[in-house]
Amino acid sequence: MIRGKCVRLYKGSFEQKTEYSISPVAQAKIFENEKADRIHVVDLDGARKGEPRNLRTIAKICESVAIPIEVGGGIREIADAEKLFEIGVDRIILGTLAVEQPELLAKFLDKFGSEKIVVGLDAREHGLKLATRGWEGETEIGVLDFAEKLEKMGASRIIYTDIARDGTLTFPNFDVNERLVATTKLKVIASGGVTDLAHLEILKRVGCEGAILGKAIYENKISLTEIREKF
Repeated sequence: MIRGKCVRLYKGSFEQKTEYSISPVAQAKIFENEKADRIHVVDLDGARKGEPRNLRTIAKICESVAIPIEVGGGIREIADAEKLFEIGVDRIILGTLAVEQPELLAKFLDKFGSEKIVVGLDAREHGLKLATRGWEGETEIGVLDFAEKLEKMGASRIIYTDIARDGTLTFPNFDVNERLVATTKLKVIASGGVTDLAHLEILKRVGCEGAILGKAIYENKISLTEIREKF
């Protein structure tokens, strides 16, 4: 979301965004009616500013649907997480904080438990180097090495996004997803470029726990009904 509206970025670029006319609450109700397992919300304003910026809209989504909501974007303090949990969010996603302040991540895990904290690994450089701060910050930290570090810290679940594939309707980074599954015991959720049933079948085969679908649904490349029938 940007300024309370549904959007999709292309390869993480804020200059290449598609804005959808449907409201986030209305879209959430559609996802619920179509039997989505969970709604994934990214506060893009928050990711850039370093603090949640769409709390009011997120609260309305939580009030409007019964299925679990997970939220990421700009969560940098324990208090940010507490606000989100208070309004009904089921689990939160930490990206920049996890990379830049691992000692604070440890406090989040200790306070809320690993089932409530998901770590977002957003990567560039062929999907192997972590990015931060709304995908606009670059690091030399390797995805695979960092995932192993997270496992030792007590994290249990990650969302891996290859930024170069996000919003492209091409295909996900199967190789890195498979390597993450093979080298750690973390539950891996794939994001970025997931477009059709064949992609989901491969991700399931390599051991991913799940996948995040965004633009593919908005652009009618795949439907939740199709996914339900297949899986």
